[in-house]
Amino acid sequence: MADDLPKIAIWDPDEMSILVARGTATGELLREVEAILTIDLGAPASAGDRLVCFCGTLVELPGELATLVAVDSSCESV
Repeated sequence: MADDLPKIAIWDPDEMSILVARGTATGELLREVEAILTIDLGAPASAGDRLVCFCGTLVELPGELATLVAVDSSCESV
């Protein structure tokens, strides 16, 4: 996560990572990251809140993001 990004999420091809703006709503984050994976990198469409890499493997979110997604998903199902 980073402060003061011009967008919610930015793909950094040199680092093979996606920078995420701190404080972004989880739903917006998932949509933005999925768009980067599918549109920019050619990944297959994701199923639910599971993100898929362009190579077909599931994308594992780092600790803080994984926790936010898990909490957001449990709140939406209530």
